[in-house]
Amino acid sequence: MKQLALIAIAVLAFSCKKESNESFGKPTETTTEVQTPEALGKEIFEGKGNCVACHQVDQKVIGPSIQEIAKIYKEKSGNMVNFLKGESEAIVDPEQFAVMQANLAITKTFSDEELKAVEAYINSNLK
Repeated sequence: MKQLALIAIAVLAFSCKKESNESFGKPTETTTEVQTPEALGKEIFEGKGNCVACHQVDQKVIGPSIQEIAKIYKEKSGNMVNFLKGESEAIVDPEQFAVMQANLAITKTFSDEELKAVEAYINSNLK
């Protein structure tokens, strides 16, 4: 009887061991890949920004090309982030501004970091 009680106590003691923060088996390595502003900008431009629907890198589709946008903003020292926030006038193709307003509703919701990333992506296509 004593042996049975000792076995029960031993099993209970080992089954109630403290939980470990380590995963079972090999420890997992977590690597955080840092994304460049240009890469984030391209992801936003082609994804949630839906900019790619009207703008291509080197040709005018509905809106001007990315290269043209970058060139004009550089020449005129324009502030692309302010435009995408809806805080400044269109300087690239003002006649198309009405078409762009639907997407400005989207870009106005972006963080400053996201807007600067889109600007970095567009400027990275400047030739």
